[in-house]
Parts: sequence; C-alpha cells; structure tokens
Amino acid sequence: MDVRFDRFYRFAEFSEILQWYAATYPEILSIESIGKSFEGRDIWVLTATNIKTGAAADKPAYWIDGNIHASELAATTASLYFINTLVTQYGKRDDITRCLDTRAYYICPRMNPDGAEWAMRDSPKIVRSSTRPYPFDEEPVDGLDIEDIDGDGRILSMRIPDANGNWKCHPDNPRLMIAREPTEYGGQYYRMLPEGSLRDYDGYTVKVNKDKAGLDLNRNFPAGWRQEFEQLGAGPYPTSEPEVRAVVQFICDHTNITGGTTFHTWSGVLLRPSGTTPDDDMPAEDLWEYKRQGEKGTAITGYPAISTYHEFRYHPKEVITGTFNWIYDHLGLYEWTVEIWCPMREAGITNYKYIDWFRSHPVEDDVKMLAWADRELSGQGYVDWYKFDHPQLGPVEIGGWNKLLAFRNPPPHLLEKEVAKFPDLLIHQALISPKIEIYDLKSERVAEGTFRLTLVVQNTGYLPSYVSKRAKSRGQSRGVIAEITLPTGAALVSGDVRDNMGELEGRAYKPTLMSFWTDPCPTADRAVTEWVVAAKVGEKVAITVRHDKAGVSRGTVILK
Repeated sequence: MDVRFDRFYRFAEFSEILQWYAATYPEILSIESIGKSFEGRDIWVLTATNIKTGAAADKPAYWIDGNIHASELAATTASLYFINTLVTQYGKRDDITRCLDTRAYYICPRMNPDGAEWAMRDSPKIVRSSTRPYPFDEEPVDGLDIEDIDGDGRILSMRIPDANGNWKCHPDNPRLMIAREPTEYGGQYYRMLPEGSLRDYDGYTVKVNKDKAGLDLNRNFPAGWRQEFEQLGAGPYPTSEPEVRAVVQFICDHTNITGGTTFHTWSGVLLRPSGTTPDDDMPAEDLWEYKRQGEKGTAITGYPAISTYHEFRYHPKEVITGTFNWIYDHLGLYEWTVEIWCPMREAGITNYKYIDWFRSHPVEDDVKMLAWADRELSGQGYVDWYKFDHPQLGPVEIGGWNKLLAFRNPPPHLLEKEVAKFPDLLIHQALISPKIEIYDLKSERVAEGTFRLTLVVQNTGYLPSYVSKRAKSRGQSRGVIAEITLPTGAALVSGDVRDNMGELEGRAYKPTLMSFWTDPCPTADRAVTEWVVAAKVGEKVAITVRHDKAGVSRGTVILK
C-alpha cells in the first residue's frame, strides 16, 4: 500500500491503512479497537514492539495519541508517520531497534474519528471536538451558522461595506484586511463576518451561533475537571464521553505506560503541565526533569518547550485542563502536548507571544503572513475577495484566510516535512523509561539439601522505577516484586514467595560531580534479596521480577 504523508485520510481509508500495517508487520504491530465513538466508529490503538523479545505488557511502554480536536488532522499524520518510521527502520537504526526490542508503544492516531470525519467532508463542518450535541440538543432559531455557504469546500470570511465597520483595506495591499485605528474616521470600512448562513435575520444584528456540538473532549479528563460555567465543553461529568472513557480505561489498564505524547495543532510548541497550577506547585525534581526533557525536545524538533500555565493560557484569568494534566497530575507520568505547525514562524515572525499574538500583533506581521501564503500556498491560503449574492445579506464579498489549509494544519506539500520532526523525540521519550533487569542470580549450598539463592536486580533505565516524584507521592507503583517458583517437592525455608524489593532509582535526579551534595547512595539503582530453599541438587528454581512501570525480567538457577 502506498501510504502518503502529504494528505489526510477519511475514516474508511485510515482504518484500511492501520489494518494493512498490522497485517504487513505482524512481528512488530498489532491492532485493536478500544471502544466506539459517539457515532459508532472504532477508536483504533496499535501496539508496537518486537514480540520475539517479549510481550508488550512485559515491557515499559509509551502512549501516543492524536486528533482529539476535530480539525487537527496533522496529529493523525504525525502518528502514522511514526508508525511507518518504526516498521521501516527497525533493524536499520540502532535506537529504533533497541527501543522496539526493550520497550513498547501504544498509539492511538485518531482519538476523535467523528470530528475528523466532519472536518474532511466535501462540504466541511468544523467543530471543536466531538459531534455529540451538547449542552443542548436543539437547533438555534436565529443567528449565523458558520458553514461553507457557496459550496466551494472552504470556510472563509465575508466582508460587507459599513461606515461603522472595524476593518479596512491595507493601504499598500487592498486584499489584506487590517484593523481601523481607534480615532480613524471617514474612510472605506468593512464589517467582517465568518462565512455562513443566517437564521431569522432582522436586517440589523448578527450573532454567531455556538456549535450545536459544543463538547471539547480534551476538557473531559478527570484531573481538574470543572462544570460548564467554568470550563466550556467539559461535559456533564469526567469521562462522560465514550472517546475519553475508552482512552482513560486503556491507560489505567496498562500500568506499564511510563509517559505520553498527545499531538495537537497549531502553534509549533512543546507544552508541559500544569495547565491549572504554577511551576512552584510541582515537585522540584519533576520540574527539573521536565525542563531537561524540554531542552532535548527543542534540540530535536526546533519547537520551544514551554509551560502551559505560565505561557499558553487562553486568558490570564482562566486555566485549562486536558490529557496532559490527567496523565501527569493523577498518574505521575511525564506527558507532553505537541502543538504541530507554526505558520507565523514559517513567515519569519519571531519572538511573539504564543496566545497573545492572536489578540493583537503588528500590521507588519499580517504583511509577512500574506507574503508567505502567496509564496507557499499558490493563492489558496489567502483567497482574493470575490462577489457573492448571499441569500440573507444580499451582495457580499467572500475571501480572506483559508484557516483550515494555512493555519489549522500544515499545507499538504509541507505536511511530511513537519511531522518528520517527531520520531526522534518519541524514541528518546520511550528510551528514558525505567527498565528492570536481573543483574545476578546465583545459588550457594549451605547444608545437605539446603541452598541459599541470591538475587540482584537493577534499573538500567534513566528514570527511576517510580518514574516521577508525583507518581511516588500518589502511590502509583508498589515497587519491584520478586517471586520465586519452586520445583515439586521443594520447600521454602526462609524468605517470601513474593518479595517487595522497593523502588529503584535511575540516573535521573543526580547531582553533578562538582556539587557539594554527595550522592547518598550511588547504587540506589540496585536491590538484593535472598531465599533459602530445601531441594535436591540439580533442580531448577524460577525467578520472576516485575514492576508496574519498569517491565518484567525472568531467570532460572540450577541448584548446585
């Protein structure tokens, strides 16, 4: 199958692609539906690991999802591109081979298949997220419905001459609409409306209708959930929506998940928690580690790594929650939100504030954006104004920014280049996970028919077995469990059949060699336990070592 990364796929073809990958690379990929969307579409998850080196459940795993917001289609492309990178580069790239041999991925490329399908219709319908009517299942009786009024497959803007309008043509480029100066008077001005149709128009006033489908699935996660009056689109209760409930259930059932990345668009940034509280409320060690990961992420992708709370709030008096808040705050896993694509950066605009820029920016930025769109998008990113006889408004002009093409996602010819930035980041994030291994397992005869078994385990991963200080404080893992299985007729003289060896540190959270703080336990990545067994010479004893996050290791010892 010719899978391309310069286009978006509707659900039927998208599903066929995933099934093809799983059928073509069965030694690495498997596929399952973890639930159904509101409209009954499968929510697909692919598991990626080398099954010859062990089951995914026995390895530390990393979660990836995308396209929770309806029109953020590049998030699906990023996931597909990563899947393709894994299967085509396994055995060729050492890091990918090691990753799939020792770790696993759970990849949900399209968490919101209904909304994505609406966005890709021949006449697109753009909603924030789910297509379920909320909070009310009724059509508006008046107002403007945003839609493709002229049937050309685009949703643009409408401009109407109005002496009291807020907008005017740029003096050097009349195609471009810019804000009228506060005290300006006597020119040609326009009132700007979204493209759409009006219900019960009185000839004077226009209000833009909210989407009947008013849910935001990213606000439906348990951590920091708030009612509609505080957080729009959050749903009637946490995980009320089938898409969110399926993902939450899957992640909770797969305790080997050690971190995650959720793909969104657009801003060209790497967002870290928290969305609701300042950095001072985060355990210091976790904040330091988040900043280290962010620096690495920036080096790989070129995207700035920033705090959601401090640098990405939609309004200074409001806070937002999402997948990232729940995965870190409740589960203590390092989770990142990748906002794919930044047209402003492509246009040469630098040092801008990620959210504030949308409220206000210099006219020079508009000029740069228009020049970029003309150069890169062949006149499709910013559409010249054309006349249209509107059924309710009469003569209007339609044109302006084609936001779905230029802003919401990378344009098709730039799509693959953009999503190619992320595989190395996802490999790094998986490989820093904790990894439990048996360091030594030996037997010693202490008397006739009696043997002492010594087990040494170690964490060969970078992160500690408990992953983060947040997870440790939340009791999200119970430590390294060593379990002994004796041959028939043998007896355990001392030691526990199931022994909790505690948590193991990794290489994170360590001071530098120049620090005046001495590492109090340089071997905190190791633990030792012993058993005494009564058995016959030559018999085999099996040992299983497991950790909720750090995987499973097995060994046998012959009694000598």
